[in-house]
Amino acid sequence: MKRWRNSALALLLLALGGVGLCGSPVSSALAEKAHPVARKFSPDRLLKLDDYFLGMVAERKIPGAVVLVQQHGRPVYFDTFGNRDGGHPMTADSIFRLYSMSKPVTSVAAMMLVEEGRLKLDDPLSTYIPAFAKAKVGLDATGGDEHASFGLAPLKRPITIADLLKHTSGITYGFYGDDPARKRYAQLDVFGRDWDNASWSDRIAKLPLAEQPGTLWNYGHSTDILGRVIEVVSGDTLYHFLRDRLFDPLGMTDTSFYITDLNHRERVAEPFASDRMVGPVVGMHDPADVRLWQAGGSGLVGTIADYARFLQMMLNGGALDGKRYLSAVRVKEMTRDHIGPGSGIARDYYYFPGAVSGFGYGFAVRTKETTEEPGPLGEYRWDGVGGTFFWVDPADDMFVLVMTQAPSQRWRMEVDVRKIVYEALEKN
Repeated sequence: MKRWRNSALALLLLALGGVGLCGSPVSSALAEKAHPVARKFSPDRLLKLDDYFLGMVAERKIPGAVVLVQQHGRPVYFDTFGNRDGGHPMTADSIFRLYSMSKPVTSVAAMMLVEEGRLKLDDPLSTYIPAFAKAKVGLDATGGDEHASFGLAPLKRPITIADLLKHTSGITYGFYGDDPARKRYAQLDVFGRDWDNASWSDRIAKLPLAEQPGTLWNYGHSTDILGRVIEVVSGDTLYHFLRDRLFDPLGMTDTSFYITDLNHRERVAEPFASDRMVGPVVGMHDPADVRLWQAGGSGLVGTIADYARFLQMMLNGGALDGKRYLSAVRVKEMTRDHIGPGSGIARDYYYFPGAVSGFGYGFAVRTKETTEEPGPLGEYRWDGVGGTFFWVDPADDMFVLVMTQAPSQRWRMEVDVRKIVYEALEKN
């Protein structure tokens, strides 16, 4: 099948008890039995991933990558390419800045509280963060530039927990868009100091919303605010909640907001010097720079083995290795479209994830099938601005996970890798 270059698979098998990335032979056999229509891979066609990533490294498009295709709970393709940084080859245990791939993790944590009855999807956000009771919608009174006069309008309804999960809260980002509301996100000093989640959320609450809640899918700080809600409900920091309820039970031993063991600093994958993002929100931060702010929407770092276990749990319908994290009903709720026709929700021009997708609770969800962007209905996915991306395909009982630090290449790679993977699946 595949020659595992640099003993990468062996390292992962050793780290996870010698039974594969995400399960036992028994669970693998049960998965195959439970998905009799799942298509099988052509080993030769799947090896085209070798040529693709070796070419990306040779052309200096990316410094290196770790790539996993997993089906029926077992890797069918896994390899490392290029360099982790200027002086070391990429390894299976390399640590990556996950950026927005933090959002699905925080969303799952919130849904665990929903399932326990400690949080409700229709709860007003102000129940947990009172400062949002005074939220207003920003109005551009003159339609002009950043110096335009600015008005405020009352909310037609409160921001809800569901709004945070599906990015319909009106809370935006400040690094894109020209309207005055977004410009205030860029101008206010919400990143200039090391705020904890409570103080940071209160400052965000003082900013005008970009639009009325429930009217527009608008990419922004919603999941960061959701992280603070988790803290209020649980009575613990976001990291401690994630560690106790997800990371430790799942075996995600290298996933955190910051690297506290400096011996692990050399394992951090780095981008090319010419491909580093700039700015306080999307800059390539140093994971060893420990701060108070634990950004549930963008702050996590971790390894491919860790994130693979999270994805396998989702693919299994909320369970892994005999432990249940979410009910299958909740997983389906998270991974179906909530902003489609009839929802009354428009789509942000800047960041909405394509014409074939809707959005669930923390994941983009496939709603249309096209030859240009292959994949079945019901597939769900997300990515991170640093270059990481994944998609989960329940119909074929598989997921694909790519880790690299190459911000300028992430969209191109996702399109290319998707085509190679689906061309490698045998036709039923």
